[in-house]
Amino acid sequence: MNDIVLDFYEAEAQFYKVLMHPLRLAILDLLREGEHCVCHMEAVFGLRQAYISQQLMVLRTAGLVEVRREGLNIYYRVTQPKIYAVMDALRQLTQKEPTFPLQPVDVCSCPSCE
Repeated sequence: MNDIVLDFYEAEAQFYKVLMHPLRLAILDLLREGEHCVCHMEAVFGLRQAYISQQLMVLRTAGLVEVRREGLNIYYRVTQPKIYAVMDALRQLTQKEPTFPLQPVDVCSCPSCE
């Protein structure tokens, strides 16, 4: 293959790599219902803020999520809703659907939960 063809597929492959992480997929599923702050994600996933923020940065760099600051809270939302068509198509291939509720497992003190 020539370099032009490989360059095209390299960009596409990089985008797919963004989706190749379980927490990133879970974050995107949570954001289907609207924006959420990191403290809410901590309560839902039971994971450390630093780890969640690391995965959010990957999603931000890929242009899939953006932030909105409100006081001390930073809210994340999906910027490319078409990503859900990709995720849904993959789920049809794997025949898997999330079977867990994306509800806080711990007390969440964010303004949207209080």
